Amino acid sequence: MYPWENIKSPENDTSLTLIHECVKRGHGVAICTPSNLTIRNSVTNAFCTILNRADKVSNNIKSFYKNTTTREEMLPLAGFDAIFMRAEPPLDPIMLNFLDSVKDDVVIINSVQGMREANNKLYTAVFDDPNNEIIPVTHVSKNKDYLIKMIQESNSDKMILKPLNGFGGSGVILIEKSAMGNINSLLDFYINKSDGSSDYVILQEYIKGAEKGDVRILLLNGVPIGAMKRIPGEKDHRSNVSAGGTIAKHKLTAEEKLLCKKIGPKLVKDGLFFVGIDVIGGKLVEVNVMSPGGITYINKVAKVKLQEKVIDFLESKVLERNAAFRRMTDLKRRVDEA
Repeated sequence: MYPWENIKSPENDTSLTLIHECVKRGHGVAICTPSNLTIRNSVTNAFCTILNRADKVSNNIKSFYKNTTTREEMLPLAGFDAIFMRAEPPLDPIMLNFLDSVKDDVVIINSVQGMREANNKLYTAVFDDPNNEIIPVTHVSKNKDYLIKMIQESNSDKMILKPLNGFGGSGVILIEKSAMGNINSLLDFYINKSDGSSDYVILQEYIKGAEKGDVRILLLNGVPIGAMKRIPGEKDHRSNVSAGGTIAKHKLTAEEKLLCKKIGPKLVKDGLFFVGIDVIGGKLVEVNVMSPGGITYINKVAKVKLQEKVIDFLESKVLERNAAFRRMTDLKRRVDEA
């Protein structure tokens, strides 16, 4: 994840909330950034920030963060029971190469292969939806002329333009056909980089009602465990809290439940056990698999403790893996002794 000292708002930080729950249960916790991964004598290690154990753990998250002391030590990744991915996008592919070496030894959430496949906004294309019943009409390209043509041919006067690897609402803008004179320069800005390379951009149909906000749903093992309504601020069309949006309690609609039921099995198959999805009008806009947030906000408005469900699940995956290892070891022993 990001460095411990970079946590600016402890009471709103999902990663810290998950850490706090682990510490409360007596688990040892260490964190590292992707850049702190290293190999020593062909063994994958990490320069870790280890949270020192305390006799008493405060239930207040701000007090917990303020009073926790840490120490630094290089530790082998295969020695941990679980690795919980909380690094923010964009994905560092070299980090995944490090994790490849321990993926059979440690429970990793989300799975290495799952993160490879779903770390950017192209992942929604894997869901079978030929009639755009659950996914809005979406175009992804570096070809400016093609994107302009798609805007002109759209039945809607509005569309959403965003970078392929953005997060937290960064770079998401609303475009209108009435302002076509500005779209050419906007596409130049989004596609062309200063070093001469180019980036993909996403052009997506504007969903009716989007101006009223979206819904963030957290799924655990393919099943929704909590949701919140995100409402844009007065001067911004984006509903992300990081962009000034506000939150409200939300009960899943029949459409949203059906959406989760359709995509849940695929998420589990890909090892994407803890996922945040953004939904507007019952349609899937984004899948967040690297560091989905929202636990603290949903907890506040729904009076729940979602971190307990997440860590319950994490512990169950570790127990499953350990039981399978013991069974395999016992069977091998019986064969060896035969």
